Amino acid sequence: MKIERIHHVAYRCRDAKETVPFYTEMLNMGFVLAIAEDKVPSTHEPDPYMHVFLDAGAGNVLAFFELPTKPDMGRDENTPPWVQHIAFQVKDREALLEYRDHLEKNGVEVLGVTDHSIYFFDPNGNRVELAAPDPDQQKALERLDSVKWDMLEEWSRTKRAPKHADWLHAKEFETS
Repeated sequence: MKIERIHHVAYRCRDAKETVPFYTEMLNMGFVLAIAEDKVPSTHEPDPYMHVFLDAGAGNVLAFFELPTKPDMGRDENTPPWVQHIAFQVKDREALLEYRDHLEKNGVEVLGVTDHSIYFFDPNGNRVELAAPDPDQQKALERLDSVKWDMLEEWSRTKRAPKHADWLHAKEFETS
């Protein structure tokens, strides 16, 4: 038994007609399909919804539900906004910079480039990260792989950040 891949990831949106153009125009995703029902197929609950699907590349699908009869969406106030996010990989740093410029020209506030990523919020308040592969990514992944279990064990015991991989983001914390 093994999971083959993520079929889709679904989030809630305030307005599907606002959300689809954001992802198609800002991130160049294809609008794959829309499904709308007056009842939830799995529970048969009467609850009209619009379910939209976007092509996030390489067989990955990002989906959204608009639920007009439900209270406005909120967020977990006990979790900082930077924690819950979806990250997409772009081809390289040049593509990352192109996306940053495109987003900013279209009025989207962008944080970064920090290390290998930029961050911004979609119209629904979901944080989005675009990440470019680092030229030394494979070497870094191998180093991280070699310490993952030790880090997990130390974290579980102490609830303090283990120092096994503090080199990973060291340049982000350097002062000039």
